Amino acid sequence: MNMTPSEAVKLVETLKPLVANDDVDVVFCVPAIDIIPVMEAAKGSNIQVGAENMYFEEKGAYTGEISPAMLTDVGVKYVVLGHSERREYFAETSETVNKKMLKAFEHGITPIMCCGESLAQREQGITMDWIRQQVKVGFQNVTADQAKTAVIAYEPIWAIGTGKTATTEQAQEVCKGIRECIAEIYDDATAAEIRIQYGGSVNAKTAPDLFAQADIDGGLVGGASLKEEFGKIVNYK
Repeated sequence: MNMTPSEAVKLVETLKPLVANDDVDVVFCVPAIDIIPVMEAAKGSNIQVGAENMYFEEKGAYTGEISPAMLTDVGVKYVVLGHSERREYFAETSETVNKKMLKAFEHGITPIMCCGESLAQREQGITMDWIRQQVKVGFQNVTADQAKTAVIAYEPIWAIGTGKTATTEQAQEVCKGIRECIAEIYDDATAAEIRIQYGGSVNAKTAPDLFAQADIDGGLVGGASLKEEFGKIVNYK
């Protein structure tokens, strides 16, 4: 919940030249009220625009929610689903995330499905059990062809906005485990094609080592995306 529409447009104008890179897919996932002005501001650039959430029904009496058709009508191609903050503060479950995943695919929107463990879960040694459950339920009834186009974002909850970052080895270990889980659900080809990101206090210093890992295909960037530093993350090499 950052940036008014006018502030968001100003940020996009600042970042446009800094994130120009034909080799990297850049997506700004913004608050709903910012989508249309940011879409206009990003025209002519390599920036694509996504939403931070959507509902799993087409339309109806769901006050305050946003439908997939509303998003596609303005050109949205991506949507973040199941972020830890949505799960923690708004009672989202892996089952409701799965409904949203299916609806996103139905409308040609690429879901960025988030998963991750709390500090307590990591200390209890159940990190991969927890994340495998999130992935398996989230991808229930999703076809292999659909899964190949999806994005999974691994965000250890204990590293979001805390300044803490999982070590490169910890991040790679979990992202590898996610890819192995996808291979179990589908096959090796699907697992190789799906995009797996790491998120959790990603910054310009940590990005090069993280993105060099075999199973980390990019980053879901939070606080650093609101600063000029984001340009350095995009052009990390």
